[in-house]
Amino acid sequence: MPMIQNTYTESILNWYVAHARDLPWRSPEASPWAVLVSEIMLQQTPVARVLPAYEAWMKRWPTPADLAAEPSGEAVRQWGRLGYPRRALNLHAIARAVTERHDGTLPSDHEQLRALPGVGSYTAAAVSSFAFRQRHAVLDTNVRRVFARLISGVEYPAKAKTAAEERLAVSLLPDDPETAAQWAVAVMELGALICTARSPKCADCPVYDKCAWRLAGKPPYDGPLRKGQSYAGTDRQCRGRLLEVLRHAEGPVPKTALDAVWDEPIQRERALDALIADGLIDPRDDGTYALPH
Repeated sequence: MPMIQNTYTESILNWYVAHARDLPWRSPEASPWAVLVSEIMLQQTPVARVLPAYEAWMKRWPTPADLAAEPSGEAVRQWGRLGYPRRALNLHAIARAVTERHDGTLPSDHEQLRALPGVGSYTAAAVSSFAFRQRHAVLDTNVRRVFARLISGVEYPAKAKTAAEERLAVSLLPDDPETAAQWAVAVMELGALICTARSPKCADCPVYDKCAWRLAGKPPYDGPLRKGQSYAGTDRQCRGRLLEVLRHAEGPVPKTALDAVWDEPIQRERALDALIADGLIDPRDDGTYALPH
């Protein structure tokens, strides 16, 4: 759809040049590994929380080989309270795979990236685009929301990504790979800063005059109820408390140390079982518990 590209591309790219945040993983000096680490950390996690964790991680493990040389439990420990700690194990598994299969260098080939453990279609497309300046549709939550409003005229996209969204995203990609890579991050930034979920700053939008949602009168979302994620009292909070004990321990801890941080025994045991099943906690033969090794 070249006409759609000509309608939106220049305005959004110019806006990005003027307003993009100065983030370390966007620096010309950022390695492909650094880009991958940022993408894994940014999943379901805001930039403000990611920045200190990213900087500490990259200082400790600037290359995949650096991380691969350490036990997986150290990745979990370093992850701290960033949330969704399975991502730490994924990064460790990726580091080992890159070290063993690719001589420690993150591959630029999209299919090889996709074949790394824990790397899904979004992450492979994002790293291919942002690290290697290739032409790929990068569809995260922010991008999907921008396209839903700008092109489809609805406030929010469907809960699950659709094939139609994929086709639309591909149709909007500029033909030149470098421009396409810039477009991918520019639309993402527009969704993060301007076309936000709850309070979009429409007056500051570079394509406000072309937005189908605005031209339709900003009809309210009429799909399934969108529930915010709760945290207090959930299994997720319980798992976080249990992992926190092990992160601060110098070695294996007795079961009583885990029992002490959560009062509800049935939920605590369920959370502990889940952490063991996910490989985040290692139960020892002597009845103690530790981070994986």
